[in-house]
Amino acid sequence: MKERTILHSDINNFFASVETVSRPELKDKPVAVTGNPKKRTGIILAKNEIAKKYGVATGQAIWEAKVLCPDLVCLPPHYDLYEEISQKLASIYLEYTDFVEPLGLDECWLDVTDSIKYLGKNGKEIADELRHRIKEEFGITVSVGVSFSKLFAKLGSDMKKPDATTCIPKCKFKEMTYHLPLNVIVGIGRRLEKKFSKMNIKTIGEFVTLPDTFLKELMGKTGVELKADLLGVRESHVQNYYTLPPPKSIGNGTTTIRDILTRAEIEKTIYFLAEKVSARLIKQGLFCQTLTISIKSNTLERSAKSQKIKPTQSVADLAKEGMKIADKLWKYNKPIRAIRLRASYLISDKAKQLSMFDKEKDYSHALDLVNQKYGKVFLASDSSSFLNTAKHPQEDQ
Repeated sequence: MKERTILHSDINNFFASVETVSRPELKDKPVAVTGNPKKRTGIILAKNEIAKKYGVATGQAIWEAKVLCPDLVCLPPHYDLYEEISQKLASIYLEYTDFVEPLGLDECWLDVTDSIKYLGKNGKEIADELRHRIKEEFGITVSVGVSFSKLFAKLGSDMKKPDATTCIPKCKFKEMTYHLPLNVIVGIGRRLEKKFSKMNIKTIGEFVTLPDTFLKELMGKTGVELKADLLGVRESHVQNYYTLPPPKSIGNGTTTIRDILTRAEIEKTIYFLAEKVSARLIKQGLFCQTLTISIKSNTLERSAKSQKIKPTQSVADLAKEGMKIADKLWKYNKPIRAIRLRASYLISDKAKQLSMFDKEKDYSHALDLVNQKYGKVFLASDSSSFLNTAKHPQEDQ
């Protein structure tokens, strides 16, 4: 088995870094990207290094962060900008290899095994070059891990931040990582960490001593595979960027500015979410075959229901089917705090051709495309009349 050279690139404080680069006057100030307190989503989504030094942490309530750092500058997120930067970063990675596998907007694996020879550089040199280029071209820093597997490359990028390259060679991976706590591993969340801690299993080195049968009982097949990864005996494969499978689902949710109760208000909200989901489906050339509506009451009671639908990416279809599900799911007897619409079982547009004789569908679809390109000019013909004048609720950021 040929030893791989895999990089894991992790942009430091991505959201906050992009915001401070776009607003140079904030360069030397503590900055956080946050939810909106007025919409009851007032938590820290990301923070820069300066804010981090004050103890500001992701997931903290804004008021808690302000106690630690009274001068904290809180900014709303701009996801379109983050996605744009993420795509530009991918174009840089693709200059080095076709084997580029994103992990969210700010992280990426690169398999440069076959690129080393023609680039005339080893893994560390490629990582250092990437860090330099990204800093020069975007004004943001990145930490890169270099190793023989995806898991250890990611551990490497986490070990030194910001702006660092960390190499974990196969001959040293145990001494460099087995003393680390279990929670540094993707897949070991708080619940599992607590379970292992009760068994006095607190480090990676202690985890790999557990029998496969026990891990399978506790974590299923994932536990056995994770142990094999940590032992360095399972081959890592970075996916080819050009043959990446489509996402399993696309969804948008909103926490409403005030509690809502009436069916009309719910319909407006679902239409707003349908616009967001439709835009993403169209952009990626996908059609959904299953729709899920999730509703959370103001007492945090959660309900969800899924329904198979005819393949679609149309705003009108998504909104119409979404309301059918909502009517089955909700009795309209409790105030609602949040709603989410999720499209799943996605297929590409090549697998679904709209009928040229289905004029109403084609018209609706054409309007969706026009709205995506030129902004919301008008709504599809079968939209409920109140949608033409209703002010849409703001999306939960």
